[in-house]
Parts: sequence; C-alpha cells; structure tokens
Amino acid sequence: MTGRLEGKVAFITGAARGQGRSHAVRLAEEGADIIAVDICGPITLDSPIAAATSADLAETADLVKGLDRRVITAEVDVRDYDALKSALDLGVEQLGRLDVIVANAGIGNGGETLDKTSESDWTEMIDVNLAGVWKTVKAGVPHLISGGRGGSIILTSSVGGLKAYPNTGHYIAAKHGVIGLMRTFAMELGEHSIRVNSVAPTNVNTPMFMNEPTMRLFRPDLENPGPEDMLAASRMMHVLPIGCVEPEDISNAVLFLASDEARFVTGITLPVDAGSLLK
Repeated sequence: MTGRLEGKVAFITGAARGQGRSHAVRLAEEGADIIAVDICGPITLDSPIAAATSADLAETADLVKGLDRRVITAEVDVRDYDALKSALDLGVEQLGRLDVIVANAGIGNGGETLDKTSESDWTEMIDVNLAGVWKTVKAGVPHLISGGRGGSIILTSSVGGLKAYPNTGHYIAAKHGVIGLMRTFAMELGEHSIRVNSVAPTNVNTPMFMNEPTMRLFRPDLENPGPEDMLAASRMMHVLPIGCVEPEDISNAVLFLASDEARFVTGITLPVDAGSLLK
C-alpha cells in the first residue's frame, strides 16, 4: 500500500536526524509534504552529546526532495513558541495546509538520581521534552481546526512514559507528562475530528541513544564501554532478543497513526518496545 498520506502536509520537530529524519522520509514516501524544524545546535554549550547541525537538516530536506515531495525547513528551538509558530505559519502558507503534527524533538541529559539532579538539568529536560511538545501542538492546532478536515497529532513519549527507570527521573517525569498532554488534547480536540496519540519507543539506534554518556549510564561497571557493551546490557530490558530498535520501526508506527487506517484511533499510547513493558 502506498500513498497513504497523498496530498497531506506534516509538521515534524527534531527533524534534522534520528527519529525525526526517519519520520520525515517515511511520511514523504507515502505522499506527504513536510515542514521540518530542528534547533540545529546544542541545547546548552556544555552538552556532552553532539548536536544536530544545519547540514543534517539540509540532508533531511534533500532526502524528502528525492522522493519528489515538497519540504520547508527552519532552525527553531521548540522552547521558543513565537519562533516555532512563525516557522509553522510560514510553512503552512507555502504548502497550503496542515494535516499531521509529529512532536518528536527531545533530549536526554543528566544521569543522576532525582535527589541529585541539578535544577538546570531538570529545567532543561522539562522545557524541551514536555513544554516543547505542548508548544508544538499549540502552534499547530489553529491550522488543523481552520482547515476543517480533522487531522492527526502524534507525540513522542517513551517506554519511560509508562514505567520508571533509575537515574533518569527528570526524563521519566517529562515523558509521563507527554502522555498526559496527549490524553487531554485528544479529549479537547475530538470534536474537530482531530486525533491525538503517542508512540512509546524503547531504545532507538540514534545519536541520542548511541553516545558515550549513555554507554556509561548503561555500563557503569566498565571503564570505557562501547556500543556492543551497552547493547548487551539493554537486551535485558526486552522480551525480544535485541538491544534497540531502528528509527524506521518508530516511523512505521507514526505513519499508521497519521494515516486513515487509524481514523478512529485516538487517545492511545502505542509502544514500539520489543516487549520492554512486559518486564
């Protein structure tokens, strides 16, 4: 089956690389034009995880164009509502409509127990992973309502939005909050035929997961852990015999929720977790 999003426009945050890029490409493969935004820089100057770049976002755009779809890009921080709304308004003006919102942008930081988490790490996490999701949807809802065609909103939560893990409490709190946002938006927007759902990925093979700080978090028993060391530990999180899933696995779930195949699906969290929630 192809063309499941033919003629539609999708707004995707965190689109420069990782899951966001994968979502942009997968939705474009099914006919959607894309409004792709990303901060294209570090959240903070001392971030230990290499940031996405302008070149990364340009590569995402080239991949979408290679599928013969239109794409509008902007370098925007989801914490900045005015900039986010301006970029989206311009994209809708150029592409003519909005049908799908994928609030995907997110970060990982810290690694301490909650009582030792710094205020700066807490605030940064909540501002990006929770408030940024709210601002993304807030910016897009007027376009969906005014279009009069309904729409689909997909929020990226996590298995950490459905269960707890140690040493990531601020992330767990934010991702639980995303599910609360999703359920409330679903109730408030249903009368406009706007569906709101979330996906809950387990570990995904992206730079946000495959990096040195995360490797050390997963393998504190090793002095210099590598990818295979981390994956060996993360396999124990799952029922299926894998350490992580691929971005495309999440994109396929996003596509389903965005498509008319899910036309009466709203208010749910769809895990893509290799059975993590069974453990």
